[in-house]
Amino acid sequence: MSALSLTSLVILLYVSTAYSARLLPLESEATTWSSRGGGSLRTQLDEVSCRTGNPIDDCWRCDPDWETNRKVLADCGVGFGHNAIGGRDGELYVVTDSGNDDPANPNPGTLRHAVIQDVPLWIVFDHDMVINLKEELTMNSYKTIDGRGFNIQIANGACITVRNVSNIIIHGVYIHGCVPTGNAIVRDRPDHYGMRGMSDGDGISIFGGTDIWIDHCTLADCDDGLIDAVYGSTSITISNNYMLNHNEVMLMGHSDDFLADKNMQVTIAFNYFGEGLVQRMPR
Repeated sequence: MSALSLTSLVILLYVSTAYSARLLPLESEATTWSSRGGGSLRTQLDEVSCRTGNPIDDCWRCDPDWETNRKVLADCGVGFGHNAIGGRDGELYVVTDSGNDDPANPNPGTLRHAVIQDVPLWIVFDHDMVINLKEELTMNSYKTIDGRGFNIQIANGACITVRNVSNIIIHGVYIHGCVPTGNAIVRDRPDHYGMRGMSDGDGISIFGGTDIWIDHCTLADCDDGLIDAVYGSTSITISNNYMLNHNEVMLMGHSDDFLADKNMQVTIAFNYFGEGLVQRMPR
């Protein structure tokens, strides 16, 4: 399966030698501005000193009120996935419960309950969390998982599936130890659940997804791929991520014979391909 030989697959590949992603979700690194507006010399100097040259980070981090203005992130994307707005037009959903994962009937306050809703949601967290999923986390459209400000881990269990949905942003999450799960009932919308077959054990699996942006995540040690985009997925940006300790890192298109992948468009920018990686960077 030499997916990169697809003649119309477009990948823009930039590898940043200066590691701009971090192992843990980021706090603001903005300097203190002397004023929010105006043209004072101090304001101009502080803004310049904050900038890194990374267009994604420079778009939001220099705002000392970034935590209040979280949704600005949705306008900071680059490349083929830049139209992904996630949950920008919806309410904030605060995840308060890192346990009690019930794949068939998710509990309010859990990440699983948030991602299956039928309305746009910008999902944030109220404390550091290690989330152990019993079955794959199947996302609904127009969702942002925003881990900024806390150490948010999805670890040592099932991980994330983006299947036939659009407008997904995943930012600032540490995803590791993903394993195959399945042959179980999983709810993917408030009014729908069904039997899921076995998953592959990917960190993030994208099947037929469009307008997807994965940014500033750390991914490691999964059974299959760290990020796989297949079955007609397109309009994707994978940026500022740190990937390490893994064999098959990233798969773009699962087969040369699958025509729906012919026009796949993916931007891979400012990522750090770290220690312990073997192959598919990307394939």
